[in-house]
Amino acid sequence: MTERPAPGRRATAVLVAVLLLAAAAVAASAFLRSGGPGPDGPEAGFARDMSAHHAQAVRMSFIVRDRTRDERVRLLAYDIANTQSQQIGMMTAWLDEWDAPKADPGGSMRWMGHGAHGGGAGGASGARMPGMATEAQIGELQKADGRDAETRYLSLMIEHHRGGVEMARAVLARTGHDRVERLARTMVDGQEAEIRLMEGMLRERGAR
Repeated sequence: MTERPAPGRRATAVLVAVLLLAAAAVAASAFLRSGGPGPDGPEAGFARDMSAHHAQAVRMSFIVRDRTRDERVRLLAYDIANTQSQQIGMMTAWLDEWDAPKADPGGSMRWMGHGAHGGGAGGASGARMPGMATEAQIGELQKADGRDAETRYLSLMIEHHRGGVEMARAVLARTGHDRVERLARTMVDGQEAEIRLMEGMLRERGAR
């Protein structure tokens, strides 16, 4: 006949098991927090700055959509605005997850090792982001029509994408975070393909 454990021993065993599970959960939570990107790390800096960079591309794409009837340019502008808006949403969610601010009080581009200096498209106290158009250039795009608007947009967006590729490659050299790496590689591949497309569209219009 098998001897059953006493009620007190059973209760003690259950309590020990519960405590072990609780300790494991706390340890796992601490590990996940410590393994996540910090608010001042390159991942958060990239997410903040690339979101601002993308926002300008979306803005320029909406401008040219209303300034041309060319369906290929309008479709390209729609694709860029849609893709980059989705990526902004993804990076904003990351910043929330990492408890990181949406704007760096120390200025933009610090994560790439750029020294802070005043002015430029990077912000009042940050370095200028690569490829960003000036407000004067955007103003000229808003006043242009037809073929002029198309060539201005394509030229500005080629430089904008080159700057975006530079930023994406920079974070790839600074992070081991899987999701950040995947998004950065997607940006490099997608924007380099669009650069080649836009260069061809510029040549069709007789522009460099």
